[in-house]
Amino acid sequence: MPHTLDADAVRNWCGLALDALGRARADIDAINVYPVADGDTGTNLYLTVESAARAVDAAFDGHAASAAVSRPTLADVVRAMAHGALIGARGNSGTILAQLLRGMADVLATGPVEGNPGTGEADGLRRALRRAVDLAYLAVAHPVEGTVLTVAVAAAEGAERATGDVATVARSAYEGARAALQATPGQLDVLARAGVVDAGGYGLVTVLGGLAEALSGEAPAALAPLRPLGGALATAGQDPAGCPADGAPGGGPGFEVIYLLEADDTAVAALRERLDALGDSLVVVGGDGLWNVHVHVDDAGAAVEAGIQAGRPYRIRITHFGGAARKADADGQDRPGPAVVLPDRTGAQDSTAGPRGERATRAVVAVVPGDGLAALCAEAGATAVATRAGEPPASGELVEAVRRADAREVVLLPNDTELHHTAAAAAAQARAEGVRAAVIPTRSAVQGIAALAVHEPGRSFDEDVVAMTSAAGATRYAELAVAERQSWTMAGVCQAGDVLGMIDGDVAVIGSELAATAETVLDRMLASGGEMVTLVLGAGLADEVAERLERHVREGHFAVDTVVYRGGQPTTPLIIGVE
Repeated sequence: MPHTLDADAVRNWCGLALDALGRARADIDAINVYPVADGDTGTNLYLTVESAARAVDAAFDGHAASAAVSRPTLADVVRAMAHGALIGARGNSGTILAQLLRGMADVLATGPVEGNPGTGEADGLRRALRRAVDLAYLAVAHPVEGTVLTVAVAAAEGAERATGDVATVARSAYEGARAALQATPGQLDVLARAGVVDAGGYGLVTVLGGLAEALSGEAPAALAPLRPLGGALATAGQDPAGCPADGAPGGGPGFEVIYLLEADDTAVAALRERLDALGDSLVVVGGDGLWNVHVHVDDAGAAVEAGIQAGRPYRIRITHFGGAARKADADGQDRPGPAVVLPDRTGAQDSTAGPRGERATRAVVAVVPGDGLAALCAEAGATAVATRAGEPPASGELVEAVRRADAREVVLLPNDTELHHTAAAAAAQARAEGVRAAVIPTRSAVQGIAALAVHEPGRSFDEDVVAMTSAAGATRYAELAVAERQSWTMAGVCQAGDVLGMIDGDVAVIGSELAATAETVLDRMLASGGEMVTLVLGAGLADEVAERLERHVREGHFAVDTVVYRGGQPTTPLIIGVE
């Protein structure tokens, strides 16, 4: 039966779209030849919608736990969907899809749609799809026809042509998008050469099919699997995009950089200009202080530094494009993937040091809050700068540490959001003194540990910085602290003496006992996946707490390892990392 466009319908849409993308993921990955033939568009779209669906489920769960309001409104759910897609967006197409969902949410969250199953809903969906297209085109630096953008336009036009109820409008949008998808090879030469339709457009049609089914009660006609045509894929040594098989299409950039960014809207305009000059496939989506940035570049460090200048980047993901990473290695061999633990440090030597009396090639300078962490960093070959309670180090202290390291190249790990600008100033001074320097925007000591785990001085400087940045960005972090006074937090009002569980910098849990609060924090962090938990114990924290948390992870989260370090930090009882 046709369904009203309400909160339940949106939840059903997310579930149907996720299931459909799960079935089509391999087919979409197989036809991914634009903008880069890296075979992950289906996976990226699936992960983006999965994040949106989880946010919608959380909106329902949150209201179910409230005695005052038992069910979320349409506005609650579409905003949750858009936010979930924004923070979970992967790849070029996933980022554009997040912006399309944001555009739809802008309209559906404000109009008097729910409870009016007639023409009001239909008109709301038409306006939502048009708003989605407008925002998506604004987000893409250089729109290209024959892509997901073209398919989105056709969906909006199909909806605008339709007369009838909201289910009819949704079906018409789906049919319009489907027809446009079939025409994409005639609009983009790279698709025609490969004999495929646009992968991102295929994913959008799949998502719109879920919407049509959620509102009409009937599954639309399925798209046929569209794998690349064997004879059309390649002449000797070429990939489907018609470029060397071991390089990026058209000799394009070698890395994909994605990160979330907290920044003022006014700073984003300058960021767009800077990133546009660095590379291509630039998409910046979001608003109201939170953005998702996607770009293809050769200098991944510069793309991250641009984000630091604009605001606060986090959840940084850097991906090598196939052979781009191989070409950077002089021996022509694939490098192993990032490790998840620090190498064996028994009897370890300073990995940056050359023969006695010779200047080291590369050093790592890390800011750490405790003696135990300082010793750990030193064992891993880094120069540690210890912080003092209430006295963050000045840029001059970091410069002195760089000089003590006496290396031609230096990587700085600030391990604190408040120290990013300090580290940047120190790096600038180091460069003025002839040292090649880069800052990895680590926000916690556990991100610094993850970066050190993949540090390899034998690699090129850029390769090492990219690997360390990627490892740090893939590590979520949390801290346990004790409230000093009554205060408002993101998790509600806390009282003096309460234990606060802060995830990625925001208070997420308020408890009365440290170990129990830490267990709740771990469960929340691991709900979105993870392979390793790092526990850094503060000064005075009993070993029994670590044993309890290790047992909790082992019994409640299959195949997740736990590593414990005695950090010795004086003011933070426990730091948690999840990789």
